[in-house]
Amino acid sequence: MLKMMNLVVALSGFLLWGAACLAVSPAAAEEPAITLERAQQLALEHNHGLRAARTGILQNEAQEMTAGLRPNPVLSGDALYLPFTDPGRYASDGYLNQTAQFDLGLGYTWERGGKRNRRLLAAHDATSVTRSQVADNERTLKFSVAAQFVNVLLAQSNLEFSERDQENFCKTVEVSETRFKAGDLSEVDYLKIKLQLLQFENAVHAARLAKAQALVALRELLGHESVPAEYEVSGTLEYRPLAARAEDIRAAALRERPDLRAAQQAVTAARSQHDLAKANSHQDVTTTLNLTHVAGSYTAGVQFSFPLAFFDRNQGEIARTENAISQAREVTESARETVLADVDSAYEAASVNEKVVSLYRNGYLENAEKSREISEYAYRRGGASLLDLLDAERSYSATGLAYRQALAAYLLALEQLKAAAGWAVSL
Repeated sequence: MLKMMNLVVALSGFLLWGAACLAVSPAAAEEPAITLERAQQLALEHNHGLRAARTGILQNEAQEMTAGLRPNPVLSGDALYLPFTDPGRYASDGYLNQTAQFDLGLGYTWERGGKRNRRLLAAHDATSVTRSQVADNERTLKFSVAAQFVNVLLAQSNLEFSERDQENFCKTVEVSETRFKAGDLSEVDYLKIKLQLLQFENAVHAARLAKAQALVALRELLGHESVPAEYEVSGTLEYRPLAARAEDIRAAALRERPDLRAAQQAVTAARSQHDLAKANSHQDVTTTLNLTHVAGSYTAGVQFSFPLAFFDRNQGEIARTENAISQAREVTESARETVLADVDSAYEAASVNEKVVSLYRNGYLENAEKSREISEYAYRRGGASLLDLLDAERSYSATGLAYRQALAAYLLALEQLKAAAGWAVSL
């Protein structure tokens, strides 16, 4: 009896331990749904295209290191008047000491015109441009994630709407079957309404496919390794009014847009390249300290050299970089106009789509639902024809799906407006 009790206690402890392990097992734990903010953060961390772009900053920083390097000193040496055709003379007393000549030299190039500092500044300015360009890649990636996230929410909303629509129509089919069996409905009308059910089922399957494809496209932006294959998003298609003013959004965009900042920094970088080109017009001086052994004695000498800039004074590069400054200025103005155009276009899209959504919310949705309810009520009691019922069902489905499409377009326009402002405004 005691052995049996011990066995039961041991088995109970094992089961409790197993249950605890299952409770904390990562595989068994349900993955939390991903919010829009979390999705954008995952994309910034794991998107391979963005990670590849970020390596450009590291490459520019390596070029800064190269730009700061000084010229290496040059060690040279030679041995002259060696009797290769008469090797026996090597053994002659004093030949190597009196007749042969040995030279050893140490040379260094002295950069003039502040070339090293100009190179460092030019490389640093190029890195600043690259950082802003990468920041703009992050801006566009966040918008791509937001747009695809809205597509997922739209697909999820359409699926829920289609499932409710199908469930409601199934009740109508049941009523029609009862009326058919009671002889109150012709077989032709009964078959028509059963065939109509196929369209509702197809709509449900199409909505499920659209949601699955939208989730796959979103996962591609987030990085496949960052989320599991089976995941869900958190959020709904909800209307929120546009409260921000266009003037405030334009000001924020001009202040925060990284592509405009990159264009402005490109002007500074072009000036740095121009200053470097002018510095490169100065000729460097090379000096060499020589130590010579000849005729039994040691002598020393100093040698220097530099090019005579009669012809090449780097005129072409100076002219090119001067024109590059003008080009960068024009690109900056073009970028500024693009920023303002992006804001105006997105704001207009948001305003128009908001009006469309308001039309549905202020009557059309309610009218379509009431029309369907009245038609169903009348049909189930024999007061309406099958044609009236099917027409009301189609109108309700079309209106519901169109409203969700309009709402998704409005939310997408809001996200586009945020991206146009450099994600510096809250709408």
